[in-house]
Amino acid sequence: MVITLDTNTLLAALLSQAGSSHRILRLILEEELRLAISTPVLFEYEDVLKRENILNKINMSPGQVEDLLDLLVLLADKCSVYYRLRPNLLDENDNIFVECAFTSNSQYLITSNTKDFHFGRLKSHPFKVLTPGDFYYLWRRDYA
Repeated sequence: MVITLDTNTLLAALLSQAGSSHRILRLILEEELRLAISTPVLFEYEDVLKRENILNKINMSPGQVEDLLDLLVLLADKCSVYYRLRPNLLDENDNIFVECAFTSNSQYLITSNTKDFHFGRLKSHPFKVLTPGDFYYLWRRDYA
């Protein structure tokens, strides 16, 4: 199963080992789930995770963040976005996740801000937008 992760889900996974986001990250690292990643998504992850206030919260150095991102890229299904989808989402920065999910044929786009993805014009996208908790519940029900 291929999934696309919004940055907020990856950040939540690094902030706490107790939540669904962390469990999803573990499934990716254990190769139970395939992460879709594009260059813009990778740059977004790097930009957010290397902010000084974020590094302090997740208790990681920039080098450790780079190591984690290198590992995710190694394990990920890399996709190239050759065209831009602009479904007029509330947050323009969320479009890169829609493009990645669409291009990679992800079954799910996992985000804590699901409401932000339901306002655009892209109504017939082939993936479901779920919260980490809802996705992990579904995964455990169907695959664990």
